[in-house]
Amino acid sequence: MRLVKLPAMSLQPGMFIAELDRPWLETPFALQGFVVRDSNEILYVSRYVDHVYVDADYLGTRQHLSLCTEPTHRPPRERLELKADMQAAKVCFENAAAALDTVFDSLRAGRESDIQSVQEAINPLIKTIFRNQEATAALVRLKESGDYRFEHGVSMAVWAAILGRQIGLPADDLETLALGCALSDVGMTQLPQQLLHHTEALDDSQRRIVRAHPAMGSELLAESSRINFEVLAIVENHHERLDGSGYPRGVEGAAIPLLARIAGLVDTYDAMIKPRPWATARTSHDAVQELIDAKDVLFQGALVEQFIQAIGLFPTGTLVELNSGEVGIVTRQNQTRRLKPEVVVVLDRERERLDAVEILDLANQSPDQERWITRELLPGSFGVDSEEYFL
Repeated sequence: MRLVKLPAMSLQPGMFIAELDRPWLETPFALQGFVVRDSNEILYVSRYVDHVYVDADYLGTRQHLSLCTEPTHRPPRERLELKADMQAAKVCFENAAAALDTVFDSLRAGRESDIQSVQEAINPLIKTIFRNQEATAALVRLKESGDYRFEHGVSMAVWAAILGRQIGLPADDLETLALGCALSDVGMTQLPQQLLHHTEALDDSQRRIVRAHPAMGSELLAESSRINFEVLAIVENHHERLDGSGYPRGVEGAAIPLLARIAGLVDTYDAMIKPRPWATARTSHDAVQELIDAKDVLFQGALVEQFIQAIGLFPTGTLVELNSGEVGIVTRQNQTRRLKPEVVVVLDRERERLDAVEILDLANQSPDQERWITRELLPGSFGVDSEEYFL
């Protein structure tokens, strides 16, 4: 796709708007990418943006573009740009995990906890998503694993905020959603310690105990401090499922609050892509495929689709193999061509490390030398540590 920058008032009916001069979430437009139908829509668009980027290859656009306009291709970004944003996000992530650790320790010891400190630590992390969503998402995917109990909650908060932003939730709801996700496993502080450190699959009696943690967490938070009832609903319902097969109450469909439905989806995704004592990590592609298989059964189909739109089929930070045999790391999404992101090629065809990495835009190649992604690889494949390229 060739992008052409135009003043909003220079739009013509039939043109396809692919990008704006500001984030879509900062506008009232319901769709991310749409065809302009008439002059009223042109006036409406121009009220909120100064310039737009239109698809030069879209039929209606091509018919109206004049010869004097120049296609605008995104220049390859230096990975240092992404690296700087990821390092900033890492500080926010670790602050949030530390705040959550402190609260969990207080609750485990029966002391009063400062829930507000978690909110204050989570909010800067949400801001990093607005500044550079891809960098924050890549950090969560690449970060060396610490204590799963705390980092999983913060990771959930990030994935949920990304999905919430994608569907247009207002800022207050994003903060509530992120806090609820961060605290979703707080009930685990009341479980026997041996269960928390269990390294094998649980038996039926152990599973029944663990499945009480959402209700226990909600009750614990309600007793320990004044807290938004929507946060309590997230904590209590994040393991409920659309078809009623979840726990602790087995509620289904619309009876599960929207924010809890989001929390349940991202909880499942993050658990699948992280290594556990009893299970190896899956690739994001495999995890997404499982979510697709569970559409309108365990998870609301529209939320699954929007989550995939938000993170990409091959998310930023994932390790991929190209049809050429080369290995690279996804560094940027292409919002209109999901299978063709920007990739930093780090290994050659013989899987030898390149002296100088190559930045390859899969959506902008000559047809006779086209490369594409054949599969996603697990982190660490062929000895590639993705973190060294970003963190």
